[in-house]
Amino acid sequence: MIYQGKSLSAQLLDDGIVEFKYDAEGSVNKFDQQTFVEFRAAIEAINHCAEAKAVMVTSGKSAFIVGADITEFEETFKQPEEDLIPWIKNATDIFDAFEDIQLPTIAAVNGFALGGGCEMILACDYRIADTTAVIGLPEVKLGLMPGFGGTVRLPRVIGADNAVEWMSTGKNHKAEQALAVGAVDAVVEPENLRDAAISILKQAIAGDLDWKAKRQPKLEPLKLSQVEAIMAFSTAKGMIAAKAGKHYPAPMVMVNTIEAAAGLDRAGAMALENKGFAKLAKTDAATAQTGLFMADQVIKSKAKKAAKQATKAVNKAAVLGAGIMGGGIAYQSAYKGTPIVMKDINDQALELGLSTAADILTKQVERGRMNAKKMAKVLNAITPTLSYDNLKNVDIVVEAVVENPKVKGMVLAEVENVISEDAILTSNTSTISIDLLAQSVKRPQNFCGMHFFNPVHKMPLVEVIRGKDTSDETVAAVVAYAAKMGKSPIVVNDCPGFYVNRVLFPYFAGFSQLVLEGADFVAIDKVMEKQFGWPMGPAYLLDVVGIDTADHCTDVMSAGFPTRMKKIENDPVSALYKDQRLGQKNGKGFYDHGKDKRGRPVKTPAERALELISAHSSEQKDFSSDEIIARLMIPLVNEVIRCLEEGVVASAQEADMGLIYGLGFPPFRGGPIRYLETLGLDKFIEMADKYAHLGEIYQVTDGLREMAKSGKSYFSTNVKQA
Repeated sequence: MIYQGKSLSAQLLDDGIVEFKYDAEGSVNKFDQQTFVEFRAAIEAINHCAEAKAVMVTSGKSAFIVGADITEFEETFKQPEEDLIPWIKNATDIFDAFEDIQLPTIAAVNGFALGGGCEMILACDYRIADTTAVIGLPEVKLGLMPGFGGTVRLPRVIGADNAVEWMSTGKNHKAEQALAVGAVDAVVEPENLRDAAISILKQAIAGDLDWKAKRQPKLEPLKLSQVEAIMAFSTAKGMIAAKAGKHYPAPMVMVNTIEAAAGLDRAGAMALENKGFAKLAKTDAATAQTGLFMADQVIKSKAKKAAKQATKAVNKAAVLGAGIMGGGIAYQSAYKGTPIVMKDINDQALELGLSTAADILTKQVERGRMNAKKMAKVLNAITPTLSYDNLKNVDIVVEAVVENPKVKGMVLAEVENVISEDAILTSNTSTISIDLLAQSVKRPQNFCGMHFFNPVHKMPLVEVIRGKDTSDETVAAVVAYAAKMGKSPIVVNDCPGFYVNRVLFPYFAGFSQLVLEGADFVAIDKVMEKQFGWPMGPAYLLDVVGIDTADHCTDVMSAGFPTRMKKIENDPVSALYKDQRLGQKNGKGFYDHGKDKRGRPVKTPAERALELISAHSSEQKDFSSDEIIARLMIPLVNEVIRCLEEGVVASAQEADMGLIYGLGFPPFRGGPIRYLETLGLDKFIEMADKYAHLGEIYQVTDGLREMAKSGKSYFSTNVKQA
């Protein structure tokens, strides 16, 4: 053994080949500070080994290297930009030192080689992958760009145009795709990977392969003509500007860095990468997006823990109600491998549910993401029925009938009499109290809420709502089932609106008040979409949710929080509902909805909506973008804080991911709590106090004032109040 560390080792094999093996103590290989220390030491050991003739980089895990340890970034990135440059240079110097080993090197890639893992294999002279390999540089998804030499080496290995496409999208690439552009030199079956890598090194040792010539382009300027440079960079910038926009600076900084470094050698190009990476690390977008990654890990970790703790496995499910929502739930369960019975009271509803599932599957087939055989298998896993008899042996039931407590209570009582005593019963309700519905069942310990978001196949979030009598075993099993369905579940405690809808309606109330004061709803939508970053402004979102649904939910929230969320007099939403303007579902809401010549949906501000609003609003006037954002976001953030303080949602991470996954909160802002902390607690309080006279939804909690005073972070503080 030449070198032995906790994360990696270097061992001399036959024929002078050194196996440089990553095999960390944890479940995956990743670049953390410990690994970097060992990486440098192992390079030194290889350089001082007289018997060494070549180096083969391998992994002792099922994945090669999954990337850098993101958890170390949060504190590191708090350093000033001028201190971050030498920090990242230290890392790139180590990769350079490996590349400069005066021996032929090869990476034998299995499984994921992402981020730093991809940059590790790029530092090798040769790269051979097995058929399980997945290679990519996804740093842009964290608001960053590759920082361990990726922007320098990848363009010189696969060409500038391919490299920019890889890095600006952050997409992963399978082994054959990587081979097609030259990112790897060969692809073999997993059982042949090691022998094939050794064979290539033996050829290099014998002089049959010129490894020095293979390495040389990575040390020199990019070989690009002026026309090629224009094609590679100008075209890319145009596409990035259109897709990423001003809120996501990483792809543009990355392509500018590659362009500026095109005429430089490795040292000059690497210095520009160091500066670009440090610059991005200090952006709010990087803070938000790395925070989101870690928050997502919290949710995934809790789901895995629930799966281990669950005492009941869900191998067969049922959904009651075969409408669009029921059909979506049936599709998702069947698609992810859990057969499901779809029960309704009439054939037409069952046909709608099946056609909903079939339409989703057909689109998958048309896009080449699925074959007809898989489509048939999924549809065969959905059993439509008019009878409860087919539900006798299911493990879980998701009730998804009309949003009416009496109807839901009756259906839940009926189905409980049919299913086994240990089967789990859930309600897909968006507003009705789980404790209220639990009064209809005999086994409340086996009952909870399971709130899906529409459209089910696209929206990642599932709220698992714990009632006062719901057992831990039930919660664990439902969380595990949601995760098995490919969803991101968060557990919330029962209250009106649960978590997502509870915080959404103060936002809508802020919108309604602003409109009554004379604000133009089209202008509000434009500001909240283009400047704040929501996928839809509040008026458009209300149309999509359904004006009738929103009006009904407003009544529920008003009953639940009679002082803070009392119904607004002359609420524009109620005015539209009374005029039978229901939103997208009947083509009439704040906007008139239709289709263009190509069949694409279009919307135009509705004259009738403006008439209805103007009957009760002040004269139309302009509001600044800052005021519009403040008037809508203060109520939402305040309600999120109340949910944390009351323990409705368990952590700031789950609070952020709930709105990212459930409402499409702008990812570059990181969620409501990350937005609050980026803005600054003191500044938010000052802003809210300015509008406190408008009502309770604008008034911050004593807990928030205390957090600001003590300088604490919601991400490291349990703020639940007794």
